[in-house]
Amino acid sequence: MPMTAAYWLEHAWLDGAVASGVALDTADGRITAVRPGTPAPPPGATPLRGLTLPGLANAHSHAFHRALRGHVQAERGTFWTWRETMYQVASRLTPDTYRALATAVYAEMALAGITAVGEFHYLHHTPGGAPYADPNAMGEALIAAAADAGVRITLLDTAYLSSGFGAPPEEHQLRFSDGTADAWAERVSALKDTADSAVRVGAAVHSVRAVPADQLATVAAWARDRAAPLHVHLSEQPAENEACLAAHGRTPTRLLADHGVLGARTTAVHATHLTDEDIALLGGSATGTCMCPTTERDLADGIGPAAALQRAGSPLSLGSDSHAVIDLLEEARAMELDERLRTRTRGNWTAAALLRAATADGHAALGRPDAGRLEAGALADFTTIALDTVRTAGPPPRLAAETAVFAASAADVRHTVVGGRHVVRDGAHALVPDVPRALRDAVAALHD
Repeated sequence: MPMTAAYWLEHAWLDGAVASGVALDTADGRITAVRPGTPAPPPGATPLRGLTLPGLANAHSHAFHRALRGHVQAERGTFWTWRETMYQVASRLTPDTYRALATAVYAEMALAGITAVGEFHYLHHTPGGAPYADPNAMGEALIAAAADAGVRITLLDTAYLSSGFGAPPEEHQLRFSDGTADAWAERVSALKDTADSAVRVGAAVHSVRAVPADQLATVAAWARDRAAPLHVHLSEQPAENEACLAAHGRTPTRLLADHGVLGARTTAVHATHLTDEDIALLGGSATGTCMCPTTERDLADGIGPAAALQRAGSPLSLGSDSHAVIDLLEEARAMELDERLRTRTRGNWTAAALLRAATADGHAALGRPDAGRLEAGALADFTTIALDTVRTAGPPPRLAAETAVFAASAADVRHTVVGGRHVVRDGAHALVPDVPRALRDAVAALHD
């Protein structure tokens, strides 16, 4: 028998506008019918009161960075001192402790309305660099964690071969490296998608620092041959640009373009420090851009040219990256508010455009173009934001989208449904009973 569920949405984001009174049917993980103009819940339908949006897509995550929250804010430091603390935490993870931590982190995401995560995964081997008995034990731990927490995952298995432009990995980077791109490709080929779209396997180039130029094409070809997503950290720090110019006489974006990495299935993460030519290369190739404003401001990286990238043709998505906070609504409004500070101009994006980055374009960047919309045939993934909290009460329903983007937070998420099943109901996670405790215990296990 097919698994079916019916919902009634008090207000819903349909075709770029708020509709009130919407009946929504699901079967086998997909939406089968959407019926606006339904003033009351039909018999058997579960009412979801508030504004229901397509599930949010967190297009860039490093799950283990959640263990850094608070610790890396204790002193001023720099991006590079932050990185040393990150390496210390990474060195302590095992498949079991990683699964425990990631389950708690992904549960926190579900509580924030996130239904799919793109995990930029480079903790592949034991701390000394030797493979586990199962070479993909760490990646499998992340896949299991997503299932434990009830969210979809795109495992962006990351090639990380060098400490910088051909230099061998440093001590803490040994567990990241497969030695060569060919060895990386052999290992990652054992990971498989699932038929229900719960798991999608993609690829990532950690950065132009970490993958030698003559091996970039191998990673790009692996992704191209499988029509898989390909992500890459790009120009996050000026120092990366300067080192790339010194090593190759060109910017990181031009280097990626010259080796076939850019394209419609590729997403550049951060893209903070770009030239006009870089922007034209990314936009002209339809390469997406994932902005992570809360991490970019936490690390003092700078404000990326998101508006210029979108005008050039680059679709925008959003990620919580280092998880300084996990709140895609905050990421969406931060992109607009940061641009206002940079340009002293309001209204660079509408609420509708920001919601598209947080939903449909984010899911597309993770290899799920059939998600991020409330329509028949789409994956039955959606989330409901309360409109009666101290942050959201007051505006009329017709302004619910603006209220959600510019006033609401993850704390206002009431329901999250993935594949037609309630994962978060009335603010409580159905699979992880005590998410704060799970986070506390998992993080404490990684610190002295």
